[in-house]
Amino acid sequence: MKKTILSASVAALLAASAMSAMAEDAPASPLSFNVGVTTDYLFRGVTQTHHDAALQGGVDYAFSNGFYIGAWGSTISWVKDWLGKGSTEVDLYGGYRGAFADPDWTYDLGLITYNYPSKGSASPGNLANPNTTEVYASVGYKWISAKYSYATSSHFVGWYAPDAAGNFTRDTRGSDYLEVNANYDLGDGWGVNGHVGHQKVANFSAANYSDWKVGVTKDVGFGVIGLSYSDTSAKGDSGQPYYWGKNGTSTTAPSGSFTNVAKGVAALSFTKTF
Repeated sequence: MKKTILSASVAALLAASAMSAMAEDAPASPLSFNVGVTTDYLFRGVTQTHHDAALQGGVDYAFSNGFYIGAWGSTISWVKDWLGKGSTEVDLYGGYRGAFADPDWTYDLGLITYNYPSKGSASPGNLANPNTTEVYASVGYKWISAKYSYATSSHFVGWYAPDAAGNFTRDTRGSDYLEVNANYDLGDGWGVNGHVGHQKVANFSAANYSDWKVGVTKDVGFGVIGLSYSDTSAKGDSGQPYYWGKNGTSTTAPSGSFTNVAKGVAALSFTKTF
């Protein structure tokens, strides 16, 4: 799997570099593409690949009136590791962004769906349908922004919540995430970034946690290299919500390789936009 990911990554990056060179003098287009590879795909501080590498890519279209639509995908492993199937996440999103009277103030309103093709059937009491829909709103000033996301689907990324008897039967609709992000341009292609957020899983307080990240980026001409460190307050010891294993099937729980999937971790990435 790792060899396949790295081989595909090299091919994708070479193709991206070639297309970038061909389009170097072309006028700006509302249509853009991105490809990338990372040593660990982290979603709100939680690894989606059991700390393995991931290949990623997306497409965006920005309309002149402020509306936009897009799609983004990544290789993952957590769904198939925990009573499911499939190795891919596909996000579809759309919204409207603009600026206040002062162009330094910006806003963004939209909707996003996280989809897991070939996920198989839900496993009652263990893994609900992981497909998730969120609405979001953000406001920014210069290089700092705040964003709020709210889950409208019956379950948030497959979480069930316990009922009064301790059985995991309740839905997690209404889970939300509040975050603050900063991205500062140092000049000469260098940038620094920071992030802090808090995830609440509705009806399941034991799964709530905060996360933070700091990082640095460098535009090397043919793409952007990034290095970041992320950590969370999530509980990932044995028997706790973020202690996940591998080698599960659609009918049997994971049998090995258990680890804290929300522990502190450094990640190296490369992204090319064209």
